[in-house]
Amino acid sequence: MNTYLFIYYLIQFCGHSWIFTNMIIRFLSFGKDSLADTFYSIGLVMRLCQSLSILELLHILVGIEENRFLPRFVQITERIIILFVVITSQEEVQGKYIVCVLFFLWNLLDVVRYTYCMLSVSGTYYGALTWLNYTLWIPVYPLSILAKAFAIYESLPYFESFGTYSIKLPFPVALSIYFPYILKLYLAMLFVGMYFITTYLCSERKAHLGASYIKEKRS
Repeated sequence: MNTYLFIYYLIQFCGHSWIFTNMIIRFLSFGKDSLADTFYSIGLVMRLCQSLSILELLHILVGIEENRFLPRFVQITERIIILFVVITSQEEVQGKYIVCVLFFLWNLLDVVRYTYCMLSVSGTYYGALTWLNYTLWIPVYPLSILAKAFAIYESLPYFESFGTYSIKLPFPVALSIYFPYILKLYLAMLFVGMYFITTYLCSERKAHLGASYIKEKRS
């Protein structure tokens, strides 16, 4: 199973590294003009990587990956909803600068995380990388939540005008589902989820960095 996990982490690392490098090169080459078409240049690979990440939930359920299911489920679900429901469904949102910011933050975290995971399953540990993996989220994760919230805010006028995902069931049900209301509710839930995930990540940081520091002192 370690071989399978290594290959999985390697694929994710390659995908996110390509996205991250592509974004930096495009920005250095074209400046602000590259921000508007970020989704069109890397959106496909981003969707593939995020879709593939659903496998991590299966890894946890079958016991080949040591993580708590609920926090990982919340993290993956947040990204799937923002990427596929909010951004992909609205072409007008895809050209917003916030999409570039969001992708940059996601991939910054993922390049580090998948590097750490890939080396961990092969039995290789570096103190600096371990520290970075369990520390980088402190500034980046809250910023990504704000970016997700802003992306939802930017998308609301388009969901309201186009009626995307809003449905009205015929008689005798006579039930209307106005999707912008659901998005506004989810916007509030994002910050509830942020508290839950932050608490979890703090406990993970304490457990892993504390253990690594004890090990270093003993050695």
